[in-house]
Amino acid sequence: MSKVDTAWLRMDTDANLMMIHGIWFIRPGITLEALRERVAQRLLQYPRFRQKVVEDTLGAQWVEDEAFDIAHHVQLEPARPRRGRAGAWTEKALQQRVAELASTPLDPARPLWQMHLVQDLDGASALIARLHHCIADGIALIAVMLSITDGGKPPPARRQREAQLSEPDWLSDALLKPITGLTVKAIGMAGSGVAKSVDLMLHPEQPLDVSVQAAKLGYQMVSDVAALALMGDDSPTRLKGKPGPGKRVAWGHRLPLDAVKAVGKAMGVSVNDVLLSCVAGALGGYLRAQGDEVDGKEIRAMVPVNLRPMERVYQLGNRFGLVPLLLPIGIDNPVKRLYAVHARMQELKGSLQPVLAFGLLSAAGLLIKPVQHAMLNIFARKATAVMTNVPGPAEPLKFCGSTVERVMFWVPQSGDIGVGVSILTYAGQVEFGLITDAGLCPDPQAVVDRFEPEFRKLLMLSLMLPWEERV
Repeated sequence: MSKVDTAWLRMDTDANLMMIHGIWFIRPGITLEALRERVAQRLLQYPRFRQKVVEDTLGAQWVEDEAFDIAHHVQLEPARPRRGRAGAWTEKALQQRVAELASTPLDPARPLWQMHLVQDLDGASALIARLHHCIADGIALIAVMLSITDGGKPPPARRQREAQLSEPDWLSDALLKPITGLTVKAIGMAGSGVAKSVDLMLHPEQPLDVSVQAAKLGYQMVSDVAALALMGDDSPTRLKGKPGPGKRVAWGHRLPLDAVKAVGKAMGVSVNDVLLSCVAGALGGYLRAQGDEVDGKEIRAMVPVNLRPMERVYQLGNRFGLVPLLLPIGIDNPVKRLYAVHARMQELKGSLQPVLAFGLLSAAGLLIKPVQHAMLNIFARKATAVMTNVPGPAEPLKFCGSTVERVMFWVPQSGDIGVGVSILTYAGQVEFGLITDAGLCPDPQAVVDRFEPEFRKLLMLSLMLPWEERV
């Protein structure tokens, strides 16, 4: 197991388990037999899903589970009697079940994933998937999701994957060394977003030798190390504190992606800026409704940044860094808040902080668990939330002959962070998922329900702009 994946394996605490949760709404509903057959045919082509984790003094290893039983990993959820039709599941009951699973550890003696099939959901099925973060990150899981759908492409041949198996650790080793030509090359291979920024910095019109490139890279790295080290603790709000084991889960109305793009174009900002501004407005509005004073306040969210070349999304494991983004929750004016988010995102462009965070996680994977927790809690003290935005398929997927109508997921929180915001674009819609600590935020639905109204404000204001400004 790579150093970074080992760090995620050891990051579990009683309050925060490092599991990614996702849900598919499938219509018409599917059977348990069809689901198990598809998993056996497609998902188990990835060896990682047949392997358990064995830890020793040197780290952790992926080992084939000789007693693998698909019945343990793909299960049928029993009916939950509720008001109305006997045995029918409601959306609230489904949210409660996801929250229960988020608080329940996976069996460490087996491969670290499970699927739970919910039937009798108004003629549809819900497929709840959960897996430990040490298996893969969100970008890799999108590739896995596509491969198990109808007509999905299987992972590349085993021989090709084995030839590249050591690359994540090679990248970690290169990033942990002093600035050298190898480090420059490693960062250049890390991913399209960071690689592009680094390339602009390292490759002016006239070619430079590696020593000059390394000097420029070293200056940027020193600046970013200082920024991370000197980053102050986050603003105190009711969303920040010592989390407990209980979780709450919520989701809300979808936003049309075309409308979000139109607002971004009208305002001269990115789609990501628009969505993050809506999140900041929803969090600020929730805190105001609780009677908290938030004017002028900002909270920090740790935002994952992909470091994986998109042509290698099929590779499992974790290949992302983190950047701290300040969310201006204290700005009530939606336009001012949007441009404040845009300015903060611009400041992060060209930053090597994602690469540094990847290196930090790699180093943490070498440490004993108590030291690792102390090291990684630096992020928790300086942030209130983890927030991630993952691009999904543009068209609806088919699974076992049925249509996957909605896809959502929930990101885990590390250390003492108690809020996780997940954004996913799927089939022309933007989905929001929110998972919170039950003590710090017992009603996440009250936050999620504010996302759409915040977007509607920006949509209305963008429609009021003069036409010549939108051409």
